[in-house]
Amino acid sequence: MRIHTKCLLSLLFITGQAAAQPLEQKLQSAFSRLQADSQCKYASLSLTVLDAKTGETVFTANPNMGLATASTLKTITTITAFNLLGKDFQYQTQFGYSGIITSDGTLNGDVIIKGAGDPTLGSWRYENTHESHVLSLMVDALQKAGIKKVNGRIIGDDSVFGSQSIPEGWIWMDLGNYYGAGTSGLTWRENQFDIKFHTGRVDSPISITHEVPAMPYLNFKSELVNAPSGTGDNAYAFLPVGGKTMYLRGTYAQDQSKKSISAALPDPAYDAAFRLMDTLKRLGILVSNEPESTTTLTAKGLTSPQVITNLTTILSPRLSQIVYWLNQKSINLYAEQLLKTIAWKAGKTPSTGNGVEVEQNFWKARGIDPHSLNIVDGSGLSPGDRVTTLTLATILQSAKKEAWFPDFYSSLPTYNDMKMKSGSILNVLTYAGYHTYHGRELCFSIMVNNYNGGSKAIKEKMFRVLDELK
Repeated sequence: MRIHTKCLLSLLFITGQAAAQPLEQKLQSAFSRLQADSQCKYASLSLTVLDAKTGETVFTANPNMGLATASTLKTITTITAFNLLGKDFQYQTQFGYSGIITSDGTLNGDVIIKGAGDPTLGSWRYENTHESHVLSLMVDALQKAGIKKVNGRIIGDDSVFGSQSIPEGWIWMDLGNYYGAGTSGLTWRENQFDIKFHTGRVDSPISITHEVPAMPYLNFKSELVNAPSGTGDNAYAFLPVGGKTMYLRGTYAQDQSKKSISAALPDPAYDAAFRLMDTLKRLGILVSNEPESTTTLTAKGLTSPQVITNLTTILSPRLSQIVYWLNQKSINLYAEQLLKTIAWKAGKTPSTGNGVEVEQNFWKARGIDPHSLNIVDGSGLSPGDRVTTLTLATILQSAKKEAWFPDFYSSLPTYNDMKMKSGSILNVLTYAGYHTYHGRELCFSIMVNNYNGGSKAIKEKMFRVLDELK
């Protein structure tokens, strides 16, 4: 009996010692285990934990190692946007026409949708941005102006953000897919659409059934192959620049229930004009010429006319609402649109490069070395982004004192019972966010680059490190 009692006392003593270990020691042990794991044999790892209120360092391991961030870069983009644009910032899309309206209701001129960078126009995520709602606003504006016929064109003018829609550093495999949709001065339905198909026996070709919505101005060629159950969705869309034929390549597992992929719109401004013209046609308002966009006009050596008479202004949701879905669903398009907007509102040409420069200068003025924020985009999709965990955690900590912080905090998803943004690209997994440890508010950034093996396994191991913050 005495032996049992001694064992029990020893166990309680050891348990008590472990519980009493300083957080720094527990994080060091957990991080060391991760670093020694076979999945990290050739990997680069970093972790920084700060006191969210004071900025005091709680723990660091390789804090100045520049690593690929994947989508945790979105936290930096959105915090910068809150600082520079304000939580109530709204985009303003102008809708109007050039030319004159005759007594019989004929517009001798063009109807123009003048984009201003709103990433939500036509999006299904908000009540007032749905495609049908936006089209109704436009139709109502035309009818109130007395327009019954258009002797001209419907033009989607996306010129405000220039002609380079894809950030430098993105890879070819991503570009035709929804998450690789390029920026546009006039985005539409988040610059994406769905392609539906049938699956069949293993190694047989997969046929396309239809698109949602229908895309009559594009051609589709499936080179997809049915794959065994459990192999997942490895289907990719490819659209050569300036081409009209989209190719589907890769494999798609038999047991996948969705049986579709989401592809990127090659010219969102054109699609917006096309959908409006189609709507007007169904309502009996005829348009004499084909729809156009800045891209299609430029290819013909033409320019878009100016809006002479503005009929209505379509406001986007507020920035706080945009950021909510941006971080919740990790929407690359939203982040890239914000980066260009940051440049625009700073008085620079709204390009990705200028957005990066404005962002770096903003944080440089607050003590952050731009070399620790070495980025080429706003979403983290580029494998060339390099940021240190110390910089990312420091930027998270800076947000804590701002009046808009509750809006930013609520935008972060919950993983592992922690409020944090995740990031994942090829052999890269990252997390950044906030947690409370025995009443102490902490912020953190953890990155693992070049791990081997499955992402599920490395995620569980990274969570074991973050569990020490609970």
